[in-house]
Amino acid sequence: MIAVSTANGYILFFHIASARGEKYLYEPVYPKGSPQVKGTPHFKEEQYAPSLHLEMKKVLDLQAPVISLQSMLEDLLVATSDGLLHLIHWEGMTNGRKAINLCTVPFSVDLQSSRAGSFLGFEDVHIKDMEYCATLDGFAVVFNDGRVGFITPMSSRFTAEQLRGVWAQDVVDGTCVAVNNKYRLMAFGCASGSVQVYTIDNTTGAMQLSHKLELTPKQYPDIWNKTGAVKLIKWSPDNSVVMVTWEYGGLSLWSVFGAQLICTLGGDFAYQSDGTKKEPLRISSMSWGAEGYHLWVISGFGSQSADVESDIKSSANQPGILQFQFIKSALTVNPCMSNQEQVLLQGEDRLYLNCGDASQAQNPRNSSAHSEHKSIRENSPFSDGSLDSQGLSTLLGHRHWHVVQISSTYLESNWPIRFSAIDKLGQNVAVVGKFGFAHYSLLTKKWKLFGNITQEQNMIVTGGLAWWNDFIVLACYNLNDHQEELRVYLRTSNLDNAFAHVTKVQAETLLLSVFRDMVILFRADCSICLYSIERKTDGLNTTASIQVLQEVSMSRYIPHPFLVVSVTLTSVRTETGITLKMPHQACDAESIMLNLAGQLIMMQRDRSGPQIREKDNSPNQRKLLPFCPPVVLAQSVENVWTTCRANKQKRHLLEALWLSCGGAGMKVWLPLFPRDHRKPHSFLSRRIMLPFHINIYPLAVLFEDALVLGAVNDTLLYDCLYTRGNAKEQLEVLFPFCVVERTSQIYLHHILRQLLVRNLGEQALLLAQSCAALPYFPHVLELMLHEVLEEEATSREPIPDPLLPTVAKFITEFPLFLQTVVHCARKTEYALWNYLFAAVGNPKDLFEECLMAQDLDTAASYLIILQNMEVPAVSRQHATLLFNTALEQGKWDLCRHMIRFLKAIGSGESETPPPTPTTQEPSPGGGFEFFRNRSISLSQSAETLPSSKLNLQKTLSMPSGPSGKRWSKDSDSAENMYIDMMLWRHARRLLEEVRLKDLGCFAAQLGFELIGWLCRERARAARVDDFVTALKRLHRDFLWPLPVVPMPSGKCRTGGGEQLLKSQSADPFLNLEKDAGVPSAPRSQNWLGSIGSTHQEIDTASSHGPQTQDAFLSPLLNKGDECSIGSATDLTETSSMVDGDWMMVDENFSTLSLTQSELEHISMELASKGPHKSQVQLRYLLHIFMEAGCLDWCIVIGLILREPSVINQVFGLTQSSEADGEMLQNIKTGLHAIDRWASTDCPGYKPFLNVIKPQLQRLSDITAEQIQPEAFQPANKVPEQAISPRAEESRSSTCHSSSPPGEAGNSAASWTEGPMAGSQEEPPFQDGTYDCTIS
Repeated sequence: MIAVSTANGYILFFHIASARGEKYLYEPVYPKGSPQVKGTPHFKEEQYAPSLHLEMKKVLDLQAPVISLQSMLEDLLVATSDGLLHLIHWEGMTNGRKAINLCTVPFSVDLQSSRAGSFLGFEDVHIKDMEYCATLDGFAVVFNDGRVGFITPMSSRFTAEQLRGVWAQDVVDGTCVAVNNKYRLMAFGCASGSVQVYTIDNTTGAMQLSHKLELTPKQYPDIWNKTGAVKLIKWSPDNSVVMVTWEYGGLSLWSVFGAQLICTLGGDFAYQSDGTKKEPLRISSMSWGAEGYHLWVISGFGSQSADVESDIKSSANQPGILQFQFIKSALTVNPCMSNQEQVLLQGEDRLYLNCGDASQAQNPRNSSAHSEHKSIRENSPFSDGSLDSQGLSTLLGHRHWHVVQISSTYLESNWPIRFSAIDKLGQNVAVVGKFGFAHYSLLTKKWKLFGNITQEQNMIVTGGLAWWNDFIVLACYNLNDHQEELRVYLRTSNLDNAFAHVTKVQAETLLLSVFRDMVILFRADCSICLYSIERKTDGLNTTASIQVLQEVSMSRYIPHPFLVVSVTLTSVRTETGITLKMPHQACDAESIMLNLAGQLIMMQRDRSGPQIREKDNSPNQRKLLPFCPPVVLAQSVENVWTTCRANKQKRHLLEALWLSCGGAGMKVWLPLFPRDHRKPHSFLSRRIMLPFHINIYPLAVLFEDALVLGAVNDTLLYDCLYTRGNAKEQLEVLFPFCVVERTSQIYLHHILRQLLVRNLGEQALLLAQSCAALPYFPHVLELMLHEVLEEEATSREPIPDPLLPTVAKFITEFPLFLQTVVHCARKTEYALWNYLFAAVGNPKDLFEECLMAQDLDTAASYLIILQNMEVPAVSRQHATLLFNTALEQGKWDLCRHMIRFLKAIGSGESETPPPTPTTQEPSPGGGFEFFRNRSISLSQSAETLPSSKLNLQKTLSMPSGPSGKRWSKDSDSAENMYIDMMLWRHARRLLEEVRLKDLGCFAAQLGFELIGWLCRERARAARVDDFVTALKRLHRDFLWPLPVVPMPSGKCRTGGGEQLLKSQSADPFLNLEKDAGVPSAPRSQNWLGSIGSTHQEIDTASSHGPQTQDAFLSPLLNKGDECSIGSATDLTETSSMVDGDWMMVDENFSTLSLTQSELEHISMELASKGPHKSQVQLRYLLHIFMEAGCLDWCIVIGLILREPSVINQVFGLTQSSEADGEMLQNIKTGLHAIDRWASTDCPGYKPFLNVIKPQLQRLSDITAEQIQPEAFQPANKVPEQAISPRAEESRSSTCHSSSPPGEAGNSAASWTEGPMAGSQEEPPFQDGTYDCTIS
């Protein structure tokens, strides 16, 4: 029947009759060979559109305009504008009942019989809107004067005497009403734009305000109070959300208890891409489609956009129909999904999953519970192998959904999807449509459907479905046998009833859930039934067997079975004392959680009676304990999450119960444990309910990871695509493109804070320590400190019991305390700093703690705070401390920042430190920077060197002023002098401790003008006091092997055959030098000129050497860059190393035939070389010292490199007139000391020392001549020419050639890349155990 009301007060009753015979308006046409079989049951009803006839049965005249029509069970309830209520039978008869006048219905505040209610008392009062609520047995009404109420019959007879009304006292501007039957809520729209949601108090029958749906000025500052009255309210078919629209347009979607999900009055819905405001769409009528996947909307009038031409406006005024599509969480219809840690959203034809993208097969499950949990995560489809330690990357790694399109074959006859479920591993999903079900594997990417379509069409799933290991458990109605059943299907076998295990059930199943090896059903007779489920393998077939364990009747507590939202088994219980004595029981099915219309009810097992000892009877006959009477835990609950896993480390989080309460946020029912198994306090309750707010709507809880996962509607703007003539698109372009985004949020800081507020600091500490390994734990502490600070420091009224000192004390328990405080301070405004540091301690003390803990980066952050809170002198003092420590530890980035910082203090720019200076200027610092940014391989051949080598050399020679151009902006300021003094002091220390490697890093990284400083310090810090110690130290720092003298027998040769060794060892020095990639012609002239005849004698004496060695040494040179020969640990013998490399040489030069002695000769050379990088660095330092005139250091480096050319060059310089006599004397004594040391401890040096003996002799003569005249000069006078830049330049262009530009370039790069010498372990000296490369 259809009842239609007219404007003049008539009601027309129509009867719908289907056409006689087989007449259909539309028939589906399938291609040939289609799998659709005409013989399947319900085929015609499902696939054909029949032709219908409407016959008018009756016309009823009510003599007043009809305001509202409501179907109420067997009757039709009609309200008219004259204040009457008519109860009409569906046949169109009034059954002789009188119309009820509203003025005769008594209204009161509640339904307690002692109070007689007042009457409405006005003649013109009538009902404006009403809706019948079956679960409350009455109807919610809105009167034309704005008052709202609830009218209920006190007995089965519907007469004026038996009706009673209840007021909602606070509402005087009601406009419309909608009722949620599942949650027993009445939503009244108001003229103010808010929606007041009421429920009925069970005991008194009064109307209680549950919550309000209203826009806040914080979120919608422009429009929150300009929406006009609420026009329409519509609850979705599954009763989980409500849609609200206003008089001036706009749509908003809210969850049952008031969490806002979507609103079209803000963001991209309200503004176009150019920022202009859109006119909101006005809606005159709306209705939800099947399962809530669609919202059908008829747009009202005047929805035109501001910038549309006038000819389009006229067409836009015509009403249009819009359809919005939605996807929803599987929890709304299948709440058993709440023990999973995945987010599963279902649409009408697709699923959205949040597991990442892994094609990983299932790993063998680990034994311990926690690692089992992690393996669950890490196997979840979609990980990419590079999982982080927490296993979170699969769940949080990216924002994209994994979308599974549901099989079109299944959807064709079973649209829409009603239930869906995902297994624990996140690898398989199952969906249920109108009939049957289907499942999909994310690993194989294949759907599995029923082979026999008749079996599929014969079952209707009623109570949802769940996964148990590899099985799908579902409750269904068998259409053939008219029987309610519980079925279990194995995933791996074919989808057929032959492979299913079927158990008959007494009544219709409304809800189903799985806990460990138990299945729990809630049935339509208000009873709960527990089954055990176990895997059975007989032969090749694997099935599951199900046995009834226990039945619990709930009819005393549940007024209507439809009101039960979810039912789950949990291991949660209130007395944790038992879990300490008998920990194995902590995982048992201890209690039933029942969500009854938003009230969370808990029924625990009754342990007060006699306990059954488990070992007395076998597990199969195990008698389960009865349940206690129910206890209400919480109100306004939408979802409940628990887990059946156990983890001793994180008991707080895993044994807690998580509740989602809509607009009120979330709650957690947290267990409180006595510390170290102490006896629990008698006054301390076992559990505590803590509320907290989160910014997302929760859809899943990751228990161990302290995260909530959710989904949020996001919008993308696109510009209007319609043209003038195409006004059809006008309605759609009012809306942006919507996408669903994944979200997640940390909640741990809320819980810690709630525990601290309640003086449960010990519990907070236990909880925090269990989570300290989480990667975002520092962020948790920071958030907690920040939120408390913001609230308390900006509060208008004084706070009687501030929380900040407690939070500060709590954070000091963790090693991250110093970072947490400073990060929080840097992110809050300066005005709140005093309040913060009053609680956490003086920033000066905290800075010193950082220095003591060697945490320099955190100390630098404190420095910025000190700079703002203290006078400049204090911050300079602390900055100096930090600068010196950073220099000592080689933290070069920090040093650069500190130099900038110290300058900023000095120049008064303390608020804004200057930006980092540019690095490409042609200044001394710039020279080093140039080399840092550009590296040239040392072993390039002479032809490939840049032609501008002369310019490069000039860049390298540094002016010797006190500070270079880099800081020349205020070069004579005291600040620069102050910084220079600190740099000089550090350089002096490094030289005194013979830490040349560190000195090189220091100069290259900080742009320190080494040459200028060395020139000044030549006679003081830059002289070598102990040549032997310096030589040893350099060998150690640069990993350079001490030379050996190999003999065929393997012993070191000393003494007699020195002449032979002299010629052998002289050749390679010359040839290697020649092959080092340096243009040799101009250099050798200089050298030969300065060396004199001795060198030529050596050269001629060994003139056979160069030709042969050139032939086979150059390929090794070229190869040196690509492959270094082994590592420091590989090479135990020099011979094996050389042989390995010799094979490579032999492949290239098969024509060569080398004698044994030549081979030994090469092996010696290779064994006596250090790493390639060290060689580059040493040459670079040699060049620097040569420029600065520190000849004694040049001698030491020349000795290590064992290159006579270097020594000769130095001796050549000593013959010039400006040479310092004291330095010459020092070199002479130093070389004699080395000679003595070589004779006793290191005979490998003797051959080389013999080569340079003639030069040493000449040096002795020079020093003897120079002593007399120098005696009359002032001791500290330094020859001018030695320091003048021009002299240096001329010298560098002529005789610096021991270090070509390419080497210098590479060397600076090496300083920056190479690890600090101080941080390396010092290797023991073993001959030939170094990583060697020929260059």
